[in-house]
Amino acid sequence: MEEVKGFAVEKGLTAAQLVERFASSGLQATELAKAVRVVKEMKSAKATVFLTFTSNMVSSGLREVFAQLCRERFVDVVITNVGSIEEDAMKSLGGFQIASFDENDAALHAAGANRVGNIIIPNSAYEGFEKFIRPFFKEMLALQEKEGRMQSPTRIFNELGKRMTDESSFVYWCAKNEIPIFCPAPTDGAFGLQLFFFKQDNPKFGIDVTGDMKRLADIVLQSEKTGGIILGGGAAKHHAIGMQIVRGGFDYAVYVSTGTQYDGSMSGARVKEAVSWGKVKEHARFANVEGDASILFPLIIAGVKG
Repeated sequence: MEEVKGFAVEKGLTAAQLVERFASSGLQATELAKAVRVVKEMKSAKATVFLTFTSNMVSSGLREVFAQLCRERFVDVVITNVGSIEEDAMKSLGGFQIASFDENDAALHAAGANRVGNIIIPNSAYEGFEKFIRPFFKEMLALQEKEGRMQSPTRIFNELGKRMTDESSFVYWCAKNEIPIFCPAPTDGAFGLQLFFFKQDNPKFGIDVTGDMKRLADIVLQSEKTGGIILGGGAAKHHAIGMQIVRGGFDYAVYVSTGTQYDGSMSGARVKEAVSWGKVKEHARFANVEGDASILFPLIIAGVKG
């Protein structure tokens, strides 16, 4: 066993140097340093890298980190909630604001302001999204009629990215670099609500939700090695790890989550639990970091790049 060693924080210490020193510090600092090593290993092994995250992370400044990774082709597959996609588009149309966790929520509601933790999304963002997305749905209906079939979520979101110009958008970079965005629940959120409204006048329009299953399975099966960077939980997390069963599990996995394993939730489930299902290999290299991804994930990437 390695000895616990602390360190001094000198002036000019870089984020990458700090993360490197975490390795011998113990507790979650050591797990974070381990996560850096695992990500480096999956990249060195040329594993197919699956990045999953939840929409609250796009509400935060992590959106631009995701966009950077997609721009640099650091990841090969993105799996996320539809809220991530709609909020990415909303931010391209106008910004969100920082508030506090202790706002008067009744007053916010009256003012047309919606709170995600300490982040405010104004009603105007949803109004702008509606104006943006309805013409897009018309174009997708025309494409459906032309090709004689409904489009899958990956095709829909690839087409959406092609119509965006904001280089701080991960959807934009996924389209530009042909990185598929898998979204297992596209009928959720504001996107799903606008889809519902559009279908009232265009009942033949739809999205082939199962249309992406073969594509995802093919990517998994054709990969010599796979690695998962799993931020948060929910459907995005399970969509990534669940498909790995067809190849015996991830070879590399990094989880970052605030969830607890003791309620049996997917969000709180640790990497070790996934081994029991065959979603992560028994001898996989993995790290499980507990904490807020808005803090920890940029540190992980800084450590990898350092």
